[in-house]
Amino acid sequence: MAQFAVIGLGRFGSTASLELLRLGHQVLGVDADAKYINRLADKLSYAVIADATDEQALAELDLLRYEAVLVATGENLEASILCVLHLKNLGVQQIWVKATSKSHHTILSRLGVSRIIHPEEEMGIKVAQALNYPMVNQYLTLGNNQYLVEIALIARLDGITLSDLLGDATHFTKAVLVKRREQLFSPVAENFVLKSGDSLVLAGTLSILKTLAPRLV
Repeated sequence: MAQFAVIGLGRFGSTASLELLRLGHQVLGVDADAKYINRLADKLSYAVIADATDEQALAELDLLRYEAVLVATGENLEASILCVLHLKNLGVQQIWVKATSKSHHTILSRLGVSRIIHPEEEMGIKVAQALNYPMVNQYLTLGNNQYLVEIALIARLDGITLSDLLGDATHFTKAVLVKRREQLFSPVAENFVLKSGDSLVLAGTLSILKTLAPRLV
């Protein structure tokens, strides 16, 4: 169990806070608006009304003991930047920040935050990918155009071997694991026989993974 602080408890910040709690972590929620604090006070590990643009107020929260601080006050660019500057001055190392524009992103990049998040953009990409490749349950970008994708095997593919499924892409794609109900199979040999309902996790470049899409529907 880790401890995280979330500054700004609007829709994005509150959703992130509740998910962290569901995952078994402790969460400090911070917001200047009492209505947001009151709405989540009974659910959060700790809830504090504080002005994130006030460095002294942030200092009193002892944020250095948290694994990371998520700044979710993206709607107010000035407040977001001031908050990040104060966190930097206080010595907080892991700072994740919600950005709402390219200029906001540019400034945060110059400030050297740990990660910049674009919720609407990232969700839009995931929705588009889901519409384009409905057989893909999950995907994760690894950088440098490398991806991990989880694919649900349909009934038509029952009994096919991994090598037959991948075809020419076998040498350019790595099968990371197969999930079959409670069982996990890894490594996955080329002659492994797949079954309907299996979840196949593949790693490879986006271009190679795209060539597999017609075989999976």
